[in-house]
Amino acid sequence: MYNQSLVKVVEPIKKTTITRMNRGKKWKYGYNKEHDIIVISKTGKLGKILEIQNLRIGLPLEPMQVHMHKSSKWQKIEYPKELSKLKNIFDWRSYPEDQKEKWYDYIDEEFKRRDEGFWFTNNGKPIYITGSHYMYLQWSKIDVGAPDFREANRIFYIFWEACKADKRCYGMCYLKNRRSGFSFMSSAETVNLATISSDSRYGILSKSGSDAKKMFTDKVVPISVNYPFFFKPIQDGMDRPKSELAYRVPASKFTRRKIVANEHQEDLVGLDTTIDWKNTGDNSYDGEKLNLLVHDESGKWERPDNILNNWRVTKTCLRLGAKVVGKCMMGSTSNALDKGGNNFKKLYYDSDVTKRNRNGQTKSGLYSLFVPMEWNYEGFIDEYGQPVFNNPSDDVYGPDGELIDYGIVDHWNNEAEGLKSDQDALNEFYRQFPRTEEHAFRDEAKNSIFNLVKIYEQIDYNDGTRSLSTYSTGNFQWVNGIKDTQVIFYPDPKGRFNVSWFPEQHLQNKIIVKKGIKYPANEHMGAFGCDSYDISGTVDGRGSNGALHGLTKFSMENCPPNHMFLEYIARPQTAEIFFEDVLMALVFYGMPVLAENNKPRLLYHLKRRGYRGYSMTRPDKYWNKLSTSEKEIGGIPNSSEDIKQAHAAAVEMYIQQHVGHLGDGNYGNIYFNKTLNDWSRFDINKRTKFDATISSGLAIMACNRHLYAPNVKVEKPKLNINIAKYANTGSVSKLIK
Repeated sequence: MYNQSLVKVVEPIKKTTITRMNRGKKWKYGYNKEHDIIVISKTGKLGKILEIQNLRIGLPLEPMQVHMHKSSKWQKIEYPKELSKLKNIFDWRSYPEDQKEKWYDYIDEEFKRRDEGFWFTNNGKPIYITGSHYMYLQWSKIDVGAPDFREANRIFYIFWEACKADKRCYGMCYLKNRRSGFSFMSSAETVNLATISSDSRYGILSKSGSDAKKMFTDKVVPISVNYPFFFKPIQDGMDRPKSELAYRVPASKFTRRKIVANEHQEDLVGLDTTIDWKNTGDNSYDGEKLNLLVHDESGKWERPDNILNNWRVTKTCLRLGAKVVGKCMMGSTSNALDKGGNNFKKLYYDSDVTKRNRNGQTKSGLYSLFVPMEWNYEGFIDEYGQPVFNNPSDDVYGPDGELIDYGIVDHWNNEAEGLKSDQDALNEFYRQFPRTEEHAFRDEAKNSIFNLVKIYEQIDYNDGTRSLSTYSTGNFQWVNGIKDTQVIFYPDPKGRFNVSWFPEQHLQNKIIVKKGIKYPANEHMGAFGCDSYDISGTVDGRGSNGALHGLTKFSMENCPPNHMFLEYIARPQTAEIFFEDVLMALVFYGMPVLAENNKPRLLYHLKRRGYRGYSMTRPDKYWNKLSTSEKEIGGIPNSSEDIKQAHAAAVEMYIQQHVGHLGDGNYGNIYFNKTLNDWSRFDINKRTKFDATISSGLAIMACNRHLYAPNVKVEKPKLNINIAKYANTGSVSKLIK
C-alpha cells in the first residue's frame, strides 16, 4: 500500500489563535514570521495549513458556500455566448449601455476569482485552487483544448503562490517528470501576470533559443489570444507575434462599474508590459529588470551554456538592492549529470527551504519542489483529478471515461523491471519519470569504474524502505559537556551524523588504557575511515567536506557483519568542531580510524588528547619502514599510486560482495544514498571531489588490513655443505679429493 508524503495538513498554530485572528480578518498575505508560515489567503482569514516539501502554507478559510458543478467535479464554467462575441475593449464600448449592466457582476466575480482563488466541490469534498490555477483551468487554451483538473497541479500552484507571497523568495526550482504540463502552466502564468501589470517585463528562457521561441509562439501567444475581452488588453503590433508580445490598454478598467458614456472618449492608457524570449546563454537578460522569468528545461543546458552561471546573472534582474521585485518559475527534468544535469542538481539542492542564511533565504534564493511521477502520470489520473496510486478495489474511471484497473506504482515497477538488463535505458526512464530525487538525478552507467547496477539496486531498495526509518540522524556529545568522559548520541533532524546501528550498552564507550595511552576496546568489531581537512574556511567557501564512515567486521559480538553503519559528510564552521565530532564517534563505538595523514591536524588532535591508540598506522608497511611522522600520529598517505589503486579496489570489492541484490531476495545493508551516489560518480583521477568515497574506502581498508600487510620475500642462502667421502679399500680409508 502506497503512502504519499508530498503534502500533509499540519497544525503549528493554536486553533484559538486562528479563530481570534479570523474574526478581525487580520491574517495578511505573505510570510508570517511569528508563526513561520506563508499565508496565501487574501481574505484575511486562515483555514488549513499545508506542508509541502517542508514549506508551511496557510490556505484561505473555507467559505460558507462552495461552488458545486452538476458532476461534483471540476468543469470549465461556460462563457456566456453574448460576451464571447465581444473580442476587445472597442466592442465593449459600442455595446448598448442597458446590456452592460447585467454583466458587471459576472466580470467582477471573475476578477475576484483571479485574485483570491476559487472553491469548488470535488467528489463531495471542498477544494481550493489559487487564482493562477483558476486562470489556467478556466481561461487557458492548451494543445488538447481546456486543461483537466489534477491534484498534482493544485499542489504545484499552491506552492507557487507561496513563492510569490514570500518576500524572501525569488521563485521556485521545480524538479518534474516528463509531460507534467509545466510549459503550459508557466506560459499561462506569464500571460495571467502580464495582463494585470503595468510597466513590466516578462521573459522566457529554455535549453535553446529555438525552444524558447516555440514556447512563446505555440503556448504564450495562443493563451493570450484566447483570453476573454475583459481580461485581454489591446496588444501592439501583430496578432500573433514571433518575438515580443506587447500590451497597451489595461484590462483592469473593465471591472469599474461606474463606466459612463463620457469615459468612452478618454485616451487609451497603455500598460507598457511586454513578454519576450531570449537565446540561451550565460548572460541572457543580463542587466534587465524582470517581473517574471520562466526557465523551462533548465536541467538540460549543455556546455558551453551553464544554468548556474545564468541564474547568478538573472537573479539580479529580479531584485532592486535587497528587495525582491520579480520571481522565477524554473522547472525541468534532469539530463545526465555531465550533460547539464549536475548544474541543475546543485541549483535544486541549493534551494532547500530547510537550509537558509541569516536573511532567511536559501543559498540560491529559490524554493525547491519535487512532485513524484505517480502524482501526475497520464492514464492513472481519475475523473476527479486524483492519482490512482494503488490497484483499485472498485471501478475507477479517468477523465476520458476509460477504466483504470490497476495503480501507477505497479505499472511503474513493471516497466522498470523490464529495463533492468539495460542500465542506461533504465536510468533514462528513472530521469524521465522519477519517483524520488535520486531517480531524477540518476547518471549514465558508462562513466563509473564501479558496478552501477549493484549501486542503483541498493539505492532503489533504500528508497523503498525509507519509511522504515533505517537510520537515525543526530549528533554525538560528551555527557554533561565534560570532555574525555562518556559519549552519548542524541537525535536531531539537522544533525551531522547518519547512524544505522548502535552497539549494545555494555559495548559503548569501551576504552583500554596502556601506559597512559587510550586504545579502542572494540577494534575486533569494526573500524572507521576518515577524509579530513585542516583549514576551517576557504576563500570561495567551496572547501570539500569532512567525511567519516564506520564499518563492522565479522565478530562474535551481537552486531551485523560488513555493515556500513555510520555516515558523516559535513563541513562545520571550524575544523575543531569536525575533529571533536570524529573523536566522539570513535569513543562511543570504541573503534579505531584509518585517516589520510597528508592533512594531519585531526591526527595531532587525537594524539594531543591521549587517543593516539585510536589512529591506525598504515597497514602496508612494517613499523621500522615508517616515517617519523607516521610513527608519531599514524594514518596513511593518499599520494601513492599503489594506495590509490588499493583504495579503489577495496570499494569495488565491497560493492560486489555487500551492495545491491545479494540473491534469495536479500539486499545489502548500506542505507546511505549520499555515499552510494558518491560511489556512482567516483573518478579516480579527481579523487578530491569525492569525500564520501575516500572515507568509506578507508573504512573498508581498515577492516581488511590483513590484505595489505607487506609480504617481504626472504631469500634464504643456499647451504653449501661439503661432506667428506672416503675410499674404504684396503686396511686404511683414504679421503677422496
